[in-house]
Amino acid sequence: MNYTEVKSRIWSNALSNYLRTFIGIVVGLITFRLLYQALPKESFGFWSLLWSVFGYGILLDFGFGFAAQKRVAELSVSRDWNKLSQVLSTILFFYLGIAAVLAGTVALGSHHIIRWFDVSPANHDEFRLALIVFFAAIGLAFPLGIFPEILRGQQRIRLANNITTLAMLMRLGVIAWAVHAGWSFMSIMLVALFFALAPDLVCALFALRHMPEVKLRLSLFSRSIMRETMAFSIFAYISTATNIVLGKTDQLVLGATLSVAAVALYQAGAKVAEVFAQFTKQLQDTLSPAAAHLHAIGDHAALRDLLQRGTRWSALIATPLYVLCAFQLEPLLRVLTGDAVIAQETFLVAQVLLFWFYTTTLTHSVSKRIYMMTGHERRLMWLGIGEAVANLAISITLVLIFRSVISVAVGSLIPTLIFGWFVLWPWMARDADMSSWRLIRQTLLPAWLACIPAALVLAAPHWLPALQTSNEWLQILAHGSVGGVVAALCVWRFALHPDERASLLARIPCCRRSSARQSRVLRASPTPEPSTLPELASGEASY
Repeated sequence: MNYTEVKSRIWSNALSNYLRTFIGIVVGLITFRLLYQALPKESFGFWSLLWSVFGYGILLDFGFGFAAQKRVAELSVSRDWNKLSQVLSTILFFYLGIAAVLAGTVALGSHHIIRWFDVSPANHDEFRLALIVFFAAIGLAFPLGIFPEILRGQQRIRLANNITTLAMLMRLGVIAWAVHAGWSFMSIMLVALFFALAPDLVCALFALRHMPEVKLRLSLFSRSIMRETMAFSIFAYISTATNIVLGKTDQLVLGATLSVAAVALYQAGAKVAEVFAQFTKQLQDTLSPAAAHLHAIGDHAALRDLLQRGTRWSALIATPLYVLCAFQLEPLLRVLTGDAVIAQETFLVAQVLLFWFYTTTLTHSVSKRIYMMTGHERRLMWLGIGEAVANLAISITLVLIFRSVISVAVGSLIPTLIFGWFVLWPWMARDADMSSWRLIRQTLLPAWLACIPAALVLAAPHWLPALQTSNEWLQILAHGSVGGVVAALCVWRFALHPDERASLLARIPCCRRSSARQSRVLRASPTPEPSTLPELASGEASY
């Protein structure tokens, strides 16, 4: 594939990512509220703690999942199916060994783990069983998780998204019935785990069918392939581990220093920020296999262009959403939790984490994904370690001093600002052969300026009491919709280039048919207008 085909795949995969994410957000919000209202506070806190630990499961991934994605993208270019069979077989059976060790270790130490989290005696046995089953599922997630990575390496992210979306909808239906029927905490946990693992099995069928030459056999396990793969995966692993520390440590710090109930308070404030992060990272997730492919064919100019355009579009997508969420945060929290009054600490935690995810989107999300696939994994590893250590040290220090939930959130924000704007951003600017300020003007400033009118509209209820309402749904639908429309119109008119607007219109089915009819008329006309043809060409070539 050339760069034009790669860009087309990026857009197709990104749009499917956003569709999956939108459905996932709706499903997640409904599920969150169902469980928040139905489960006792300790059960909900334990549920949140376990699923935050689920993210830590990738610490036993050793970077091989990311390596599988990279090697599929690279070896598919050279069509070296024998080598790819060895690589994937080695990773798969290594994961099976990890799964067995993990499940056995947690089963043996489950009593001590439950006591460490200070679970009440009444819930000790049920939570212990849930813990064992949960970590057995994490173990299975390792070998099964290789198959969605294969689809991503094939740049067939859209297919993986469709499978995941169907599983999410089915999970919501079953959990809603379980809550209505009064199922136990353990039964609901089993439902959630089943629908977390089932999509990986379906992905396996499609991934291997697309590569019939690739075989997965224990006999193909190779120690030399293991060493070769680890030359990359160890750096990817440490970088990923540090990202987990950055994103998931807060809950563990709170559980260990304050209480499980503090985790529930933090989780309520963090949910809006997590939904924002899920929605804004979908374009970036498609860049990794594209960068690996371009690196494999040696197209360095395309990689630089991918870095700048990816950052620009990340800002164009994330900035309006950040402004909307920041000004509508309190009604969003009331809708999310069902609480009539939102605690001040919960609101402040939500604002800090929302800004944390926003600045991470601008400085970390694109650069790290592209640099990891293009030979900079060693440097990313050391940067990630520095940021994670600073995050952990500042968070623990602040929570021990102030004994508050918001201290942990501030402890996460500070290192991200330092490493993002003073390390990663200058690195991106040097690669783009421009100053840091010029890179900001080209990639971020258009989105910032375009969202000023929307910020003023959304802030109006704070200045004009007559516009305020106690109904959170009305506030979100009325004020939020107006602010969102203003943001969308200003970004469309003032932040996008003409060729970008033409390219986006061409991807809308009705506009695409109109464009096709116009093209046929132009081809049939003996004297087309000189100004029309270049505009169409520029639209077709735009990112």
